[in-house]
Amino acid sequence: MSPRQGPTLRELCVQALSSVEHGYDLLAPKFDHTPFRTPDSILRATTDALAELGPFERGLDVCCGTGAGMVVLRSLCQRSTGVDFSAGMLDRARDAHREATWVRADARALPFAGGFDLAVTFGAMGHFLPAERPALFEGVYRALRPGGLFAFPVGTLPPPTSVAYWGTLGFDVAMRVRNAVWRPPFVMYYRTNQRPAVLSDLTTAGFSASTVALPDGGISYQLVLARKPVTPARSS
Repeated sequence: MSPRQGPTLRELCVQALSSVEHGYDLLAPKFDHTPFRTPDSILRATTDALAELGPFERGLDVCCGTGAGMVVLRSLCQRSTGVDFSAGMLDRARDAHREATWVRADARALPFAGGFDLAVTFGAMGHFLPAERPALFEGVYRALRPGGLFAFPVGTLPPPTSVAYWGTLGFDVAMRVRNAVWRPPFVMYYRTNQRPAVLSDLTTAGFSASTVALPDGGISYQLVLARKPVTPARSS
């Protein structure tokens, strides 16, 4: 990713002072040249891990952005669909992956029912407050067929002695201050989606959830694997 092609500091500031939807509309043309795009190494590692759990016919990329997750779905699924609420991001994704189907919708109210074998999401969990996760997970649960799989990578919290620990803490504090004094809010936090809470919410939504290690160049990631039961344990 070339910084020359990425957004300027002024553009990032304008984006950060916008709503999440409008901010990503603005960022879309240069998003693939920012550090916010999921690294190819994570996409490859996810593909390798999921390849052993298939086969999958239809795949869904939730909060697809510019379509990075399509690299994973294209390798594993016969048909793929991406959903996002940013029209700008969907335009970029459509240009890059014309073979896929694209739907504009809020991930907290997904318009699908029982049609997908595999759902993935990359880099989007920080955009959902803990109180919003149940709606997200319940929507994905509905979108999957019985026995379908929901998978996404999550980073483990770095140790307090690391620069990353204080960097993510500082970012989250800055975002909380920004959202306390500026409207509309821009929801993006690194520390609100820790693994125990995420797994608990997935279980409440009806999934059988676990994690596997997903190494990436020394940074510790876990791949969350949430399976919808063939025979639901609760009414959906």
